Amino acid sequence: MPSNTGIVANGWYDRERAEVGFWKQSNALVSGEKLWERARRINPECTTAKMFWWYNMYSTADWSATPRPQYPADGRKIPDHYAYPASLHAELDARFGQFPLFSFWGPKASIRSSQWISDATRHVIEKNQPTIAMTYLPHLDYNLQRLGPDLEHPALQRDLRDVDALCGELIEQADTEGREVIVVSEYGITPVTDAVHINRELRRAGLVAVRDESGCEQLDAGASDAFAVADHQLAHVYIKDATRIDEIKALLSRLDGVERVLGRDELGDIGLDHARSGELVTISKADRWFSYYYWLDESRAPDYARTVDIHRKPGYDPVELFVDPEIRFPLARLGSILARKKLGFRTLMQVISPSATHLVKGAHGRPTDSTSAGPLVIASNAEHLPAVAVHATDFSDLVLKTVFGESALNEG
Repeated sequence: MPSNTGIVANGWYDRERAEVGFWKQSNALVSGEKLWERARRINPECTTAKMFWWYNMYSTADWSATPRPQYPADGRKIPDHYAYPASLHAELDARFGQFPLFSFWGPKASIRSSQWISDATRHVIEKNQPTIAMTYLPHLDYNLQRLGPDLEHPALQRDLRDVDALCGELIEQADTEGREVIVVSEYGITPVTDAVHINRELRRAGLVAVRDESGCEQLDAGASDAFAVADHQLAHVYIKDATRIDEIKALLSRLDGVERVLGRDELGDIGLDHARSGELVTISKADRWFSYYYWLDESRAPDYARTVDIHRKPGYDPVELFVDPEIRFPLARLGSILARKKLGFRTLMQVISPSATHLVKGAHGRPTDSTSAGPLVIASNAEHLPAVAVHATDFSDLVLKTVFGESALNEG
């Protein structure tokens, strides 16, 4: 559980550094024994390829790759990936070209990134023959958040066909090599109507502090009495003065779109009792999600608000999947910005709306009201599947039973 691994969200507040960090990638952030490390205890000759599963830098897996842009000093963002061993980076680039980062996330997110990942995974399996191969295909995330989980939508039907084709290639390779296949999803995406602007409410209450930087407001987390790190349908609320926790809990409980506000004494019940968690954790209602927005005047929004910038924003922003609908000719705008960048001009790719949260139609994070809308496990060999649901913490056992058998797992 997160109370053991420390992964309480996709990002959290580092109290010592007084900084919010989102989408960090070091595998050392995940406490506890990893699946592939357990596998080596069972069989020291076991090898693992870990392709694009998150927290994928500096792990103890034998082969790995993960998105990792280059950020030159001139402000550019160059698509790239990180791979281990280092020679694998050049090998994948030579075979499949540059990793299509802008198809992995943002308004241009598409099947291209999943295709690249699938091709790279099949190459690593064929060449290195790992005992366990893990891969992540992100494609269904995009339109399910843009359009909502109405699978009758023509765009989603196309997405399902596209990702099914990639899965088919991986499964055919697995069948040829006598491998078993397990498919797992982390969450189920459910329909939403709009965001809950939790930080704006905390700011109106005088709890969020900002500082002026060149006419823009920057969240001053270290100076704030309370602020929220928003992550889909969950938000961690960090509170400086413990004597104010009950007061702030009452404030957030009255907020439209908030379903539950949990204190420290309740976090253990859901596996979130960890030092990285906020003093409070809020969970949204089923049809809402939390924005990170903290500014009250759009003209004072930070410069990154209109860009795809997953590391600088102090919270998750699914609006990055959309071009601002107020831009009349988006392709012309994009072309103009790219042309200026190529000519050497410093400019921001400001094509995202800082306010159109109503565009997002699908979200996740809270337990789904129906298990049929939640995450799932599919196995080519159902022998080790339980009669009831597979808890997320049981997934490691499921994989190892499939690879080594029940008796070997018990010995390990």
